Amino acid sequence: MAISNLTRRPLRKLAIVLLVKAAIGTPASFLVHSQTSASRQAAPSALPQVGGEDVLILSREPTSTGAKPEFLSITLLPGRGMNLFQLTANLPGKGEVNLLESPAVAEAASLLNGSGQDAFGNLNQSFGAAFLIPFSSRISCEVSSDGKTVTTSWRGKPITPPNDFLGKYAVHGLVNQARATDLKTVSTADGQTATGIIHAGDFDGHWLSKTDLYFVIELSGSKVDVTATANNVGGVIEPMAIGWHPYLSIPSRDRSQARIHIPAATVARLDDKDGLTTGDLDPVAGTSRDFNAAEGRVLDESVNNNFSHLTRTNGVVKSWLADPKSNYGIRVEGLSPHIYTIHVYSPKNGSFAAIEEQFNFQDPFGKEWRGMDTGMVPLKPGESVTWKVRLEMFQPTAVDH
Repeated sequence: MAISNLTRRPLRKLAIVLLVKAAIGTPASFLVHSQTSASRQAAPSALPQVGGEDVLILSREPTSTGAKPEFLSITLLPGRGMNLFQLTANLPGKGEVNLLESPAVAEAASLLNGSGQDAFGNLNQSFGAAFLIPFSSRISCEVSSDGKTVTTSWRGKPITPPNDFLGKYAVHGLVNQARATDLKTVSTADGQTATGIIHAGDFDGHWLSKTDLYFVIELSGSKVDVTATANNVGGVIEPMAIGWHPYLSIPSRDRSQARIHIPAATVARLDDKDGLTTGDLDPVAGTSRDFNAAEGRVLDESVNNNFSHLTRTNGVVKSWLADPKSNYGIRVEGLSPHIYTIHVYSPKNGSFAAIEEQFNFQDPFGKEWRGMDTGMVPLKPGESVTWKVRLEMFQPTAVDH
């Protein structure tokens, strides 16, 4: 859940803009043109490392001669929590397009340097599609006396994640600087699949048990399947949630006609004074936050909200973004039964919509929820839980959503 937008602003203003962000999400997203098709297909050794690791590129050759949309490539950052950094596709009439708001690899390597605004790895959440583990959104509670951590509790046990946002909160998980290992890439009938593991341990002392994270990223012409599995390899029970933060581009750059569909009945209420969750869930029906219509709803306002009580169709949570001017749409389908909420971030001055299918509500350990199940999965030693999302493209002017 990002909180401000740097679209079209010079990068030298990055530090200034990050200081004026709202109180709910992650750092900002901005548009920087991605590398060309030629450099996209360059060998990883020709690209700079990011987070101390080589980038990993999955690619396939187009098969439709431009007649229909098809995915072409995925660029992963194993050194930054397996961020699905870039996703390209062929769009009829537009050629190769990057479907995620993200800079070129060289720009990312410069920004993701672990210092300054990236001291906690937070800039990893500013572009592409970062994984959010072991929690999404914000954790707020007591700030430690040294200001370094935020202390909350789960089932009477203290949890102390880093105080990495505005000096008040922990945001978007603990894998922004984690490195994936055991990377493997295999060719498939219509693309490539990558796998990797993050041996997260106790997340540098910030979590209750030890965790291994397994990733499977599958590229084909018609779909992209993204799977993350958390396995408790420690000795005590721990809370676990998985999500991600995909900055889905609006290729036409015309947000006024873009539409989203979010199959949700409620939205988390925010306090008017501080923007924090109140623990109340309001019906969306008849409001500007009702995106349930089959044709979706135009993004005529800024959106930075957490939606819940999701409708499932054959067990799948089906949301989407459509850009009719480009005859382009992308479905974001949640295949995991543990996906409880969808957070949507789309600022009025931006040309993207982050549709974040995730396990947990905002501030999942907060007292405001009054004992409600906030989506944190209790993971016993030896147990695993899996998050899986599928991306598929469609043409909104040619076919039904």
